[in-house]
Amino acid sequence: MSDMIRIQLMDTFAIYINEIKKDQLVNPSRKGVTLIQFLMINRGQPVSNRRLMDALWTEEGSSNPENALKTMISRIRALLNQVSPNLGKCIVADHGAYRWQNAPGMTVDLYEIEDIFDDVNRYREDFARLRTLYARLMKLYTGDLLQRSEQNEWAMAQATALHTKYMAAVYAYVELLKQDNNYSEVINVCRAALDVDNFDDRLHMELMTALIKTNRNNEAMLQYKHVMHLHYRYLGIQPSGEMRDFYKQIVHAGNTLEFNLESIRNELRESSEQRGAFVCEYAVFKEIFNLQMRNLERLGSTMFLAVIMVSSIGGQPMDSIKQDNVMQSLMELLKQNLRKGDTVIHISPTIVALLLPTVNYQTGAMVMERIKRLFYRQYPNSNVAFNYRVGPLSSTMQEDGSAPQSAEALRMTPAALPEAERECGRQQ
Repeated sequence: MSDMIRIQLMDTFAIYINEIKKDQLVNPSRKGVTLIQFLMINRGQPVSNRRLMDALWTEEGSSNPENALKTMISRIRALLNQVSPNLGKCIVADHGAYRWQNAPGMTVDLYEIEDIFDDVNRYREDFARLRTLYARLMKLYTGDLLQRSEQNEWAMAQATALHTKYMAAVYAYVELLKQDNNYSEVINVCRAALDVDNFDDRLHMELMTALIKTNRNNEAMLQYKHVMHLHYRYLGIQPSGEMRDFYKQIVHAGNTLEFNLESIRNELRESSEQRGAFVCEYAVFKEIFNLQMRNLERLGSTMFLAVIMVSSIGGQPMDSIKQDNVMQSLMELLKQNLRKGDTVIHISPTIVALLLPTVNYQTGAMVMERIKRLFYRQYPNSNVAFNYRVGPLSSTMQEDGSAPQSAEALRMTPAALPEAERECGRQQ
């Protein structure tokens, strides 16, 4: 009985004989493994000796590259035969070229995936067939083509094309599952696809929606916080407005309160054990901001907005790990040292915004100077700069302990927050 041979090219390169991974190809030269991979991704098409030599000897020359190639082919065939009898015959000479020819019964994940993409286009109206094809694709596509293999630059174009087709197939599969209200499977599909592309906002939102649909609101909230961390920590940018607004859907999902004044009050009331400032997500901060602006307009009172930015003193980008630690410590410092009525948001990787009610310009500046002293006490000699701006949300304040009418006082409106971020770069 012949061996059952399965070859993996997605994510990493591996050969399985009767579902047992073989390690004989781990130790040979990198060029030998590259040669096998190069022939395999061309799927039966002859690859000229010149192309192989260019791929294998890109940086160093050889006095006799054609002879070196023949020697390498001979060695790799012998090595493959050690993995499984006659496996070396899969490398076939073809008139000044070589090609890979599958042995009978051999499967290659790349070839199956390419066939699935062709079949998806062929059976667009056969939804039952499509579901079967998509389910198989999710099992096979464990990562991008050869993404964990060395010297795979020559595979990048094909890997990128496959990735684009894969993501399109995942989106289509999710839409099919949603038509059947099969949100449990949507969750599985999104999580598997996010293992391949963890920065795809659409997948994150589909996953959170499916979690809400299946009454797993706590998991949706954890996923939302994970997305926020990914954007701030690895991309250094804010998530999209659509993503930030998704927070409200999670908060309001499944809220079925009794129509009873006492129960509603208990449900809404924050725990008395919560101390310090209120730290919230962007969507909540935006709602509080606009609610306060309505109150200011109605009552003629004033509120202050402060913006803090941390940066390296030398102007160079801060190390990402150090930046994370500094910002986490700053958020905790603000939470513990501001009042309960103050609201705080981590608005971008190095910027924090604060709403400070019931203060005037002088006391607002005093608050920020106190926070600044506490920050430098926590980070002495750290080469980190603490810059801030503070200004009123209303221009109606007068000289009775209020903000002076000068350029230094930021007259802020809801649309002024981005401008506040830019002003934050000026050190006090």
